[in-house]
Amino acid sequence: MDPSRQGDFTAFYDATWPRTVACAYAMTGILGEAEDLAQEAYSRAWPRWSSLREYDDPGAWVRQVATRLAISRWRRTQTVVRFLARSREPEPTAPPSEATAALVAALRQLPEAQRRAIVLHHLGDLPLSEVARIEHCPEGTVKARLSRGRAALATLLAPQDGEPTHA
Repeated sequence: MDPSRQGDFTAFYDATWPRTVACAYAMTGILGEAEDLAQEAYSRAWPRWSSLREYDDPGAWVRQVATRLAISRWRRTQTVVRFLARSREPEPTAPPSEATAALVAALRQLPEAQRRAIVLHHLGDLPLSEVARIEHCPEGTVKARLSRGRAALATLLAPQDGEPTHA
């Protein structure tokens, strides 16, 4: 790195920083954002400094970059605001039923491999071959996990003392 190039850019930076920040601040109205924009403009100027320093007013180039960055941010913000204004609130959903809560509680008590097999096959509606592919095991292993998991769920969800079943 050429020390004269670096010193030249440092002197330019020190001399033009306040005006660049002032321009960016006039665009945004937020000092922190203006400083960020000015810094980004100078970071874009540095790799081009060899040619920029030959300009009549390289500070004008940096201020123009900062101004365009401010406009881009404003446009992105406006796009987000318009999108959010068009977006509707999500429809409220009903709380889970007693049966769903009981099933989830029972599934949590199963060994993880059995729980995954049951969820993928029965709730995810995947065929045995796909479950076997996802689980990286033979179909026979998936069948065994499903069989054991169903048996465990039947016990866990069985009516207790004459209570009606939740599943």
